[in-house]
Amino acid sequence: MPLDRDVLTTGEVAKICNVAPRTVSKWFDAGQLKGYRIPGSKDRRIPVSELLRFMKEHGIPIDGVVSGSMRVLIVDEDAEVVEILKRVLTEQTDYEVHTATGNFEAGLVCERVRPHVVLINVHMEGGNGQHIAELIRTSDSTQLTRVIGMSGKLTDGQMHAMRGSGFDGFLKKPFQVRQVITAIEQTSSIAA
Repeated sequence: MPLDRDVLTTGEVAKICNVAPRTVSKWFDAGQLKGYRIPGSKDRRIPVSELLRFMKEHGIPIDGVVSGSMRVLIVDEDAEVVEILKRVLTEQTDYEVHTATGNFEAGLVCERVRPHVVLINVHMEGGNGQHIAELIRTSDSTQLTRVIGMSGKLTDGQMHAMRGSGFDGFLKKPFQVRQVITAIEQTSSIAA
């Protein structure tokens, strides 16, 4: 079930967690799963951020949360790199590819499309890619987003050291298209 909305019904939460809707209602009524009731109704609504917190806290696999076409956001201030990557990924995969050439634009696109994977130049001017990766990781709406850093300047050791800073993978420029696709597939299969 793609998470295109911020709030889910108990039935949708039940499908994601692979339980009966009544179980979700019990979690809600017991205060374990936070949300709100529709005024004048007994219907409950659960914010996606609350569902993710609950699932992580209780060890419920998050596989059912991320589905649909793989959404990829490419962030690099070099418009040529962005366009080439977009064209090649669109031609060779069924990914839904979005692009941004600046930090502010990247933030807007991230909030709007909630990408599964972000490919980001770690040396963006006007702000570094590491800071953007940390913001993506801490935002409620993008907690499940995986971040792949792209760099031609860092050594393998430096890239490995940055894994604790919000990056799930790295691509060393110049790279082959197959490497990009492999990195996307590997990082998107990492359990959160």
